[in-house]
Amino acid sequence: MKHSYLALVIAAVLSGAVLVGCDKKEDAAGEDAAQQQMPPAVVNVQTVTFGTVPQEQTFSGRTTAYQTADVRPQVNGIIDEVLFREGSSVKKGQPLYRINTDNYATSITSGQAAIQQAEANYQTAVANNANSKAELVSRQASLAQAQNDLQRLNGLVEIDAISKQQYDQAVTQVRTAQAAVESANAAIGQTQAGIQSAKAGIQTAKSGLDASTLDLNRTIVRSPISGRSDRSSVTAGTLVSASQANPLVTISRLDPIYVDISQSSSELLKLRQQISEGKAQAGMNSVELVLEDGSVYPVRGQLALSEAKVDESTGAVTLRAVFPNNSNILLPGMYVSARLTQSVITNAALVPQSAVMRSTKSETQVYIVDENNKIQVRPVKINGTYKGQWVVTDGLKSGDKVVVIGGAKVKPEQEVVAKPLEDPNAPPSEQGAPAGNAAKTPQQAAKNMDKSTDGKNANKSAPAAAK
Repeated sequence: MKHSYLALVIAAVLSGAVLVGCDKKEDAAGEDAAQQQMPPAVVNVQTVTFGTVPQEQTFSGRTTAYQTADVRPQVNGIIDEVLFREGSSVKKGQPLYRINTDNYATSITSGQAAIQQAEANYQTAVANNANSKAELVSRQASLAQAQNDLQRLNGLVEIDAISKQQYDQAVTQVRTAQAAVESANAAIGQTQAGIQSAKAGIQTAKSGLDASTLDLNRTIVRSPISGRSDRSSVTAGTLVSASQANPLVTISRLDPIYVDISQSSSELLKLRQQISEGKAQAGMNSVELVLEDGSVYPVRGQLALSEAKVDESTGAVTLRAVFPNNSNILLPGMYVSARLTQSVITNAALVPQSAVMRSTKSETQVYIVDENNKIQVRPVKINGTYKGQWVVTDGLKSGDKVVVIGGAKVKPEQEVVAKPLEDPNAPPSEQGAPAGNAAKTPQQAAKNMDKSTDGKNANKSAPAAAK
């Protein structure tokens, strides 16, 4: 009895095992059949084309006035009146302040009197010179007479017709006349020196008058440049001096205006190496400006200079651009972003950001669809962005089909159906058009990517764009 019961139990267990094994085989077969019946995954692709791509960089910068002039007085005195409205636009040469003129008007009168006195001294010196010349003529005549007398006496003294004493007296008269002539010549020299001194006195007096006139003119403080005025640091009644450190007011020329851009020396070195190696060409001098509120300044500027030194404290090089500012939108000290195309990459492809992924080894890569409609992985090299798309310089070939949408639901070696990326902004008639009509430009692909990328693709996007 016991043996028959045990046999029944063993038979029941064996039959259950057989049933379970049959069920598992049937489930596996069902799964294989389901997989064979599922259609291949559909992905949207973009065909790679190579061309010239501007290498656009974005830098931070500050606006700086084109010209700045600190207005200071050039004479001492008390401010009588402020002649301009604070914060207004002023022209070059426009009066800004008037300083009290009493002291300078007195100096003008004194200078005029000094000139008159110097001119009178000159006339006196000229008259003295004329008298000295007349005296010289008289002395020369006396000398000639004395010499003639001595000549006549020479023959008489030899025959003892006259005394030796008379002859000696004649010699003395000649010598006295010669001394008088020399004295007259010396007097003429003195009077001529007096004339030169008088002339110098006139020039000095005129210079003094000119200086006094200049100081009087400087009591009107004028704007050295055209521009916008700041607040005045003084009011009427304030004592000012020519040597003061604080300006009366600052005038700034705002049209045009400078934008000082800061670029790291390492980026500039990399750029120059790319150009020297032939990997890129020199870019444009045109600069686009983005204001603090995110709006784009309506007028592009031009790169004016690049400093030939690196700031030791920041390790950056300053680039300066100049922008028209007719409407005075830009004011000195504003923070802005400047977009500058410093170079042009001659052989690069534009790929939407949704197509680029980062591997577990932090390498950038993309999925492509090969000729067998299977997914393949391609490592790529990226060199910044352009208009929202990655700039790929290595890893792709012309004609490659890069997966832009749908990469999150496929894996390498998986067979897929590749459809060209369509332009979401195209008319309905074009949405169903053949592949040749879809996504003809990288910009259209980028627009489609922005509207079609799901959350999974967003999580697999590549790192932030290189600056």
